[in-house]
Amino acid sequence: MPSTLLLGKLAFVTGAGSGIGRAVAIRFAQEGATVIAADRNFQQAEETTKKLGSTHMPIEVDVTNGDNIKSVLEEAINRYKRPPSTIVNCAGITRDAFILKMEDSDFDLVLNVNLKGTYLVMKHAAQRMIDYKLGGSMINISSVTARMGNMGQCNYAPSKAAVDCLSRVASKEFARYGIRVNTVVPGFINTPMTHTVPDKVKDMITANVALRRFGEPEEISDTIAFLASDKSEYITGTSIEVSGGLA
Repeated sequence: MPSTLLLGKLAFVTGAGSGIGRAVAIRFAQEGATVIAADRNFQQAEETTKKLGSTHMPIEVDVTNGDNIKSVLEEAINRYKRPPSTIVNCAGITRDAFILKMEDSDFDLVLNVNLKGTYLVMKHAAQRMIDYKLGGSMINISSVTARMGNMGQCNYAPSKAAVDCLSRVASKEFARYGIRVNTVVPGFINTPMTHTVPDKVKDMITANVALRRFGEPEEISDTIAFLASDKSEYITGTSIEVSGGLA
C-alpha cells in the first residue's frame, strides 16, 4: 500500500538536484506529493524528476534573484493552477577558508545563497500562498556548524545560524496566514558537500557522534517530511537537530 503522508500537496524544493534536496524530492513523491524540483543546475533537477515520474516538474532557479523566483513560481502556478504550499529550502553552498584568507566575494556569495536565498524564496512563496488563501509549511535547512562555529567556515556557519533565526521571525509573521515555518538542523551528512572532507577529518568528526557515523540524506528527509505533513500541525518556530547525537 503506497504511503500517503503528503498526498495532494504541491511542494517546491530548492537544491533538489543533489544531496538532501534530492532525497527530500524523492521522499515527498513517495509520500504522495507533487514535487517542483528546483535547482541552479537544470540538468541535475531533471535527473531528480526522472526518478519521480512525469507529474513532477524540474525547474532552474537562482535563489539570489527575486525576479527569477517570482517567474519560477508563476510558471509552477500556470502548470498546476495553484502555488506550492510546501516549501523546502535546501539550496546552499560552501566557500571555505580561514578568516584571514577568506575572499570577500566568497563571504558575500555564501551569505547571498544560504541566507538571502532562503529569505527570497520564503517571501515570494508566502505571498502567493496568501493570495490563494492557502496555509502551508516551510522548512529551512540550517546546520550544526551554526552552533559549533566550525573553523574555516566564517561565512557558512553564520549564514546557517541566521537561517534558523530568520525562520523563527517568519514563523511569527506568517502564523496569522496559517503558514508554519520550521528549521531542520542536520549534522554531518553524506552529500556532495562533505565528499571532499579528508578521511582523517571524518574520523575526528565521527568520534564525537554518538552513532559513530555520518548521516544519510534520507534520514534528514524523514524529519522534513514529518514537518511538511499535517501530523505536525502544532509545530512552528522550532528547530529540530538531526545529528546522530553529535557532542
